[in-house]
Amino acid sequence: MNYRHGFHAGNFADVLKHVAWLELLRLMTAKDKALLVLDTHAGSGGYDLGGEQAARTGEWQDGIGRLLEAPAAPAVVRRYVEAVRTYDRKFGRHAGKLRHYPGSPRITRPLLRAGDRCVLCEAHAAEAALLKREFSGDKAIELRAADGYAALKALLPPPERRGLVLIDPPFEKTDEFERVARALAQALKRFATGVYALWYPLKDAASVAALRSAVAALAPRALDIELALARPLPPDGLQASGMIIVNPPWTFDEALQPAVSWLAQALGHDPSAQGTLRWLAGAPS
Repeated sequence: MNYRHGFHAGNFADVLKHVAWLELLRLMTAKDKALLVLDTHAGSGGYDLGGEQAARTGEWQDGIGRLLEAPAAPAVVRRYVEAVRTYDRKFGRHAGKLRHYPGSPRITRPLLRAGDRCVLCEAHAAEAALLKREFSGDKAIELRAADGYAALKALLPPPERRGLVLIDPPFEKTDEFERVARALAQALKRFATGVYALWYPLKDAASVAALRSAVAALAPRALDIELALARPLPPDGLQASGMIIVNPPWTFDEALQPAVSWLAQALGHDPSAQGTLRWLAGAPS
């Protein structure tokens, strides 16, 4: 996968990730207690779908592009689409077409309350520079041009005693699945009650299975959400991805179950597309 997320902004994997992330934020900010939000691989914050990177791949057209006028979407999907439209409207109107897409930092920002703390990490120099420009002058956001895995150790446990962490690495390195599992294990040792959202690509089934097994052994409660555009998976290209949620808040699974099934039908390549939700650990009785 190409590290520069602009090539993939708004694609089917972003849809799944941001639908889940927005619902986590909504539920976590419903309580009147301060919250740390940590994004370990924040990217550049927002993306120009008319720019060179997004235009080269056009992936967004088969992702968010399919949902803009989709009828009868579940509530969590409707909220996500509205969040995308709201971000796009900041830049003006574009003859009815979507032009700008919010990355996870821009999904996060409108839900932050006074007293909440948001730390965005990005190690890639060019992406970090864009992220800094995106949030220039915004005192509610702390930017760190640094390794997100190191930030987990530095910032956890948070003084707020409540934390929501997004771990969304590019999976360019061959040992990324192992690095993610180690980072999550260390984070849980430091802050066992935090809510962690881990995005992963599903290309190497063995690596994904090993990650799921590691999480099941580590976490008291963990939920796995997967979206596959076709079954069996084609050998080329990214056609499936997932999210592992550790310590999901109450009602999160109930909201996401119908949404993931609906997304499979809306975004899938054929009737074999699947959206699944399964408990890796701590399934409700």
